[in-house]
Amino acid sequence: MRSDISPGQTSDYLGFDLVMDDNLPEPSVLLADHGYGSDKVRENMEARNVVPFIPMRKSRKLRIAVDRTLYRLRNLAERCFNKLKNARRVATRDDKTAESFLSFIDITSIRLWLRHLST
Repeated sequence: MRSDISPGQTSDYLGFDLVMDDNLPEPSVLLADHGYGSDKVRENMEARNVVPFIPMRKSRKLRIAVDRTLYRLRNLAERCFNKLKNARRVATRDDKTAESFLSFIDITSIRLWLRHLST
């Protein structure tokens, strides 16, 4: 898992380059929400031979099909974020520094992973 922090008012696609940094293993599929539906993101993924499954915005002129069955797997990631936010310290972002906030996200992630292993 990779975590980083961006300003709250920043759009999703501006953080895309950080998430898809070159030092990570290359994915074969990108499951993302409407925020990543820009042409730039789609072109970047297709240049890397990654299949983007990103639903279109209603205002998009060029219609692009999405495999809904595969896209539903994105729900697993959304549930993970929900479980992370069950830790009040993560949900309220009360930490003074980004470093301490990211550290607590890592600790919470490890706790969730260990809980998953024990079941």
